[in-house]
Amino acid sequence: MTLACAGDPPSKRILIVEDEPFVALSLVDALSELGFDVAGCFGDVTAAMDFIGREHIDGALLDINIGSQRIDPVADLLAQRSCPFIFTTGFGLSDIPAAYADRAILQKPFGTADLVSMLDKVFGAVGH
Repeated sequence: MTLACAGDPPSKRILIVEDEPFVALSLVDALSELGFDVAGCFGDVTAAMDFIGREHIDGALLDINIGSQRIDPVADLLAQRSCPFIFTTGFGLSDIPAAYADRAILQKPFGTADLVSMLDKVFGAVGH
């Protein structure tokens, strides 16, 4: 557990959009242990979009395929808001939406070191 101290910067609020329960829970645990605030965790594109419309987030981890839905509408909304995000996928890189080919990608399965490196690169301040 990470404890906040007076003078520490506020935790970054991260949204997780992932339809595999085990992966989602693992990400929630990992982000929490690294000092991030998990703002929400959704396995549905519509629910994630609704959440983004009413809540402040600092970034997101987005599984590319949520059931039979693509994550593209969520990525589009985040990009419009200049909100950073990382794609996670168990499929090939060809599944990445063409408009976001330059975005960070974590290929599943990924280890803790890969996750930490990517979080630090995209969101900064891992472990703070």
